[in-house]
Amino acid sequence: MQRPIVAIDGLGVYLPAAVVTNHDFETRLETSDQWIVERTGIRERRWASADETVATMARGAAEQAMSRAGITAQQLDAIIVATATPDRLLPSTACYLQALLGADRAAAFDLSAACSGFIYGLTVAEGMISAGQAAHVLVVGGEKLTNITDMTDRATAILFGDGVGAVVVSKARGNRGILSTFIKSDGRLAPLLNIPGGGVIDPISEKVVRERSHYMKMAGREVFKHAVLTMAEACDEALRRAGIEAKDIDLLVPHQANIRIIDATARHAGIPEEKVVVTVDRYGNTSAASIPMALADAEQSGRLTPGKVVLLVAFGAGFTWGSAVIRW
Repeated sequence: MQRPIVAIDGLGVYLPAAVVTNHDFETRLETSDQWIVERTGIRERRWASADETVATMARGAAEQAMSRAGITAQQLDAIIVATATPDRLLPSTACYLQALLGADRAAAFDLSAACSGFIYGLTVAEGMISAGQAAHVLVVGGEKLTNITDMTDRATAILFGDGVGAVVVSKARGNRGILSTFIKSDGRLAPLLNIPGGGVIDPISEKVVRERSHYMKMAGREVFKHAVLTMAEACDEALRRAGIEAKDIDLLVPHQANIRIIDATARHAGIPEEKVVVTVDRYGNTSAASIPMALADAEQSGRLTPGKVVLLVAFGAGFTWGSAVIRW
């Protein structure tokens, strides 16, 4: 394995308190707990309250990550917020977070890569530190997906949850750190998972609201097929770039979209079930927050300890996909 240049020094997470179970949907949609579990693996998810925003939730996760990294907000050189649900179209959610943290030395910007956003953010942070442009970068994956989910649509309403994960990325010390990253996209697949209305092309209007086109629309079967293919490619490429094999991986932390996609990805990568981190059953699909939330869960349960080699992999709307190998 190659010697890492940058490393994750601190990890933090914020979970909304409200737990929404599959049974809560049975009174509003034509569905059941059994139907949802069989098709997705999801049993419950967290929903943010009306006064919780991506920025305010990110503050909790960021402060935890900085505390564990042993740095203050004044030491941050950059703040990257990966999100598909920015608090406002203008300015960036990262700027709101910067103000909440008092990180007035940092450059702050959002990154839009949907569910792959956290891995994209790690890749950008790695580049900034490797180029000498930053010493400490806060990378946040945060979402309030309940605000862009059509709660009358059985196909999507059951899937998504809210939450935030954050990490501090710094120069590596010793052998722990990021061993490889890989990101890729294919904009030709954009119509398969998008929000058709509410943007510049079709601004918010009475028509948009009536048609509910300001909510996510997804071609489920096609998304599933491409997710499996792209995550397989991403696993292969991350391992190749790190110069290691599947047997060297201690934990696989995939994007938590659907248990069947997770299982297919693990099988392709040749990683046994006991090495796969699964949180989709408790949190649903939290998009860019999915992987850092899963990392925090693995760390808290004692599965993720210093020296473990971890493979991260994700896909998302765009389509985007990516992966990373990290020695924790």
